[in-house]
Amino acid sequence: MNNSAEILIIDDEIQIRKLLEIALDSNGYKTTFAVNAKEGIALAANHQPDLIILDLGLPDEDGQIVLKRLREWYKKPILILTVKNTEEEIVKALDSGANDYLAKPFRTQELLARIRTALRNLNQDKNEPIIDFGEISIDFTSRIVKLKNEILKLTTTEYNLLSILVKNEGRVLTHQYLLKQVWGNTYSDQTQYLRVFVAQLRKKIEEDPNRPKFIITESGVGYRFNTS
Repeated sequence: MNNSAEILIIDDEIQIRKLLEIALDSNGYKTTFAVNAKEGIALAANHQPDLIILDLGLPDEDGQIVLKRLREWYKKPILILTVKNTEEEIVKALDSGANDYLAKPFRTQELLARIRTALRNLNQDKNEPIIDFGEISIDFTSRIVKLKNEILKLTTTEYNLLSILVKNEGRVLTHQYLLKQVWGNTYSDQTQYLRVFVAQLRKKIEEDPNRPKFIITESGVGYRFNTS
């Protein structure tokens, strides 16, 4: 496999760096490593990698602070890889701009899948007028959603929620982020609104709403839209 993408790993654990080097190099990715926050930020600025894998437990600075500093100027995907896997830490990282997260220990194939999704979204033109997945198509120009070539009747709120999820395919979107985007800042804590509308959407687009394949729940965190 020949992936030309360059990935920067910011992690102080030598065993993790060795594991990542083997896994990523064998899949054709170019890898660069940093063992602390200072070195990682410098390498990110100088090399402009296509994706950054960031550990939250760095020796010289909290990874959450590093993430915020990177997001001041770095616009490409950042994937969090950490033992700090509490809901609070995960939500905080996602709300600060992380694209995805994996807890240590992790499965190599799952990490590779998350990387492929993040890079695919990076290269995909998000201004595509029509996106197809399964038997569903969304025309963003006309705001028409079709299922099996039949127009699907969605409320404005349902359409807005689906649109945000689809445009961020593969990325975990927190409850707070979705609530702010769809309903506004004053609704950021009203998670019940979100659950109700997600349930309504699933009934309309999922073959089996109780076993969804498109709108995936990330327990305690938010939702991920999956088209693969």
